[in-house]
This record gives sequence, C-alpha cells and structure tokens, in this order.
Amino acid sequence: MPVDEIKPTRAGLLIVRRRMALAERIHRLLAMKLDGMMLELVKLTDRAALQRRELEEQYTRAREMVAVAAMMEGATGVLLAALSVETTPIYTARQKNVFGVRLPELEPVMVKKTLEQRGYGILGTTSVIDDAADAYEDLLETIIASAELEGGVRRLLDDIERTRRRVNALEFKVIPELTQLRRFIEDQRDEIERQDLVRLRRIKRIKAKRAEKP
Repeated sequence: MPVDEIKPTRAGLLIVRRRMALAERIHRLLAMKLDGMMLELVKLTDRAALQRRELEEQYTRAREMVAVAAMMEGATGVLLAALSVETTPIYTARQKNVFGVRLPELEPVMVKKTLEQRGYGILGTTSVIDDAADAYEDLLETIIASAELEGGVRRLLDDIERTRRRVNALEFKVIPELTQLRRFIEDQRDEIERQDLVRLRRIKRIKAKRAEKP
C-alpha cells in the first residue's frame, strides 16, 4: 500500500509501525554489511599494493634476465626458445562470496613448466634461457594474482557505493518519512479520541439533565 493511501486509523498505524520496523532492520543489516565490506576492502587494497610492488620488481627482473639471455644466446636464440613452448599458459576463473559480493578467484594453469614442457631442449640452450623462462613464469603468476586482487577491489567498491546509497536512502528519507507519518497518525488518533471523549461527556451531561427533569 502506498504511503499516501494509508489512513489515520489503528490499522494504518500498525502498517506504518511494521514498515518502520522492517526499514530499521534492513538499515541495521546493510550498515553491518557496509562495515564488513569496508574492512574487507582495506585488507584487499593492502594486499593489492604489496602485490603491485612485487609485480614491478618481478617485471624488472624478468626484463634483466631476458637481456642477459639475449646477450648470451642472441635475440634469435631467445625467440626460438620462446616459440618452442607448445602449452599456452591460462587460468581458471571462479568466484567466492564475501558479504554477498562475488569476488573473482583466478587459478594459474600451466604457467610454471618443467624443462620438458618448455620444448626447447636442454642440450640446445644454456641456463640463462631457463632463468629467463623462470622469471617470466613467476611474473605471469604474479600478474594473475594481481588481477584477482584488483578485480576484487573494483567489485567491492561498486557494491560499497550501491550499499551506501541504500543506507543513506533508508536513513535520511524512508525512515524519517515513516516517522513523520507515524507521528501524524498518532496525533490524528489522539485528536479523534479527544473529540470522542468530549462527545461522550456532552452526551452524559445531556442524559443527566434529562434524568433530573420530572
């Protein structure tokens, strides 16, 4: 029933009180959810910052290892070793539920490889190729981990903003309007009860005067 259609009656007052109780309960739950998501966001952003620094360090190291490999084996040797890898590194994507928000979970698949899986052969290359491959495999795993954390941060931020809007709407619009309507209905009912009381007293006086007449 729309608010405008609620009558200043006992039934209307019960409807408003039920709606207020429901709105306050939802407000408490959303506020608790918002607090929990904020704490989770702080943890995720701290982890994402650490992961980003590790990513930058591993990127620098991988570039250095490739440069060393290029000096020792030549750019063509490095390219041939890279093209020898037959299995493409991928990742699997799942989701986990945190305070009702679905955060991504990314799992690397065939990122770290054995010497046999790399395909370029042990005898045809030196250890610098292996070192460069190790460095880039570590870098790729860190990229996937960083993507998981940053994706979680973005989803949490989006849901925090939506939840904050709902909390504010309940706190500053819905609950105050229901409170005002409840007071209006209570005032109206008090006024009706006073009028009824005055009317009853008047009727009693009229009956008493009639009873006094012979």
